[in-house]
Amino acid sequence: MIGDFYSLNSKLLSISEEAMQLVLKRFNEIDEVTEYNQQKMLYAFQKAKVSESFFAASTGYGYDDRGRDALDEVYKTFFDSEDALVRHNFVSGTHALTVALFGVLRPNDTMLCVTGAPYDTLRGVIGIDSDYSGSLKDFKINYEQIELDKDGKPDYDAIRDCISEKHKMIYIQRSRGYTLRPSLLNSEIRHIAEIAKEKSSNCIVMLDNCYGEFVEKESPISCGVDLMAGSLIKNPGGGIAPTGGYIVGNKDLVTKCSYRLTTPGTGKELGATLGINRELFMGTFHAPHVTGEALKTAVFAAALFELLGYEVSPRYDESRADIIEVLKLQNEQALIAFCKGIQSGAPVDSFVSPEPWDMPGYDSKVIMAAGAFTLGGSVELSADAPLREPYAAWMQGGLNFHSGKLGVLLAAQSMFNAGLLKI
Repeated sequence: MIGDFYSLNSKLLSISEEAMQLVLKRFNEIDEVTEYNQQKMLYAFQKAKVSESFFAASTGYGYDDRGRDALDEVYKTFFDSEDALVRHNFVSGTHALTVALFGVLRPNDTMLCVTGAPYDTLRGVIGIDSDYSGSLKDFKINYEQIELDKDGKPDYDAIRDCISEKHKMIYIQRSRGYTLRPSLLNSEIRHIAEIAKEKSSNCIVMLDNCYGEFVEKESPISCGVDLMAGSLIKNPGGGIAPTGGYIVGNKDLVTKCSYRLTTPGTGKELGATLGINRELFMGTFHAPHVTGEALKTAVFAAALFELLGYEVSPRYDESRADIIEVLKLQNEQALIAFCKGIQSGAPVDSFVSPEPWDMPGYDSKVIMAAGAFTLGGSVELSADAPLREPYAAWMQGGLNFHSGKLGVLLAAQSMFNAGLLKI
């Protein structure tokens, strides 16, 4: 069938079939989680009594926007939280996290990150290695950090020894981001939350949940997390939401966050939706299924590249906490060829050839492959990496498995065509 449209090496196709046999059990497990989460999402929509009238645009102050309020109810129900703040005017996941941090932290409070250094984009927000005007540091909010253990896992003993009543916030980053450490399962998040509540009675456990939504059945809120945030152009937007982010958690904390997003006293009551509600609702509804498709794409990529002799993380049969797959491609040329192949499998800008460039904030050239309907929408198939050892590609997304699988095969074919892959 692929041969009707694309020219792929017959041996590669044979290895692909072998990979598909390997992943059948894992696919069944993903389908079980997807079905559970999709049913829960339908329940959340029905409980919020979502109506066609909720898709109408509001302007100006946005008073009494029933659609905006109902979308908050959907997220509140799905994530088992007391309240939610879902808005298109969160410009990124980092923005949603920033609003949450500034919403609940006050001068002289201490924030403790227990998963090593956070994302690069959040370091400027906190004031790590920088003096940006308006950072947490600028507002006299203290920051401490516990490194991961030698296996890249949370160091529970160090966490237990360090946390005290002085810590207002225990901060957790779920996803590996652009590091090689494993992402966190809900069971690990629960363990951290239990230690935190035991050692500091009034602390806030906050989670950066980017890339982790809908990957497991349980919500992190049910695992002891008080506040969490993420981006709508990752998992929760289902590849349809064009922008936005969310914050969910304890009602008093979400209220404080809403005061930071708008103004103290008005909070969630303001915010025109400008006709974007339909896309936010539709993307949210599709999100569990799309996340499942992205997981299948990642699992297939892991199996295929393991069979081709590469080190991958997670392996195809390992438990997953997010949609990211790391493929260690051994050298710069192979990494570039892989990304070019991913780009060639995109529905948008497939004719573009990505090239490494000096991206601000990185100490080496970076290559990015993404042909997405939404700019930066990383629930769509994409891959990027800094050109340095171990020459790993961070791959994520895939709106549907069938095109995601093809994108992975085209990436392998690109490496083969460049003489960088022996089959």
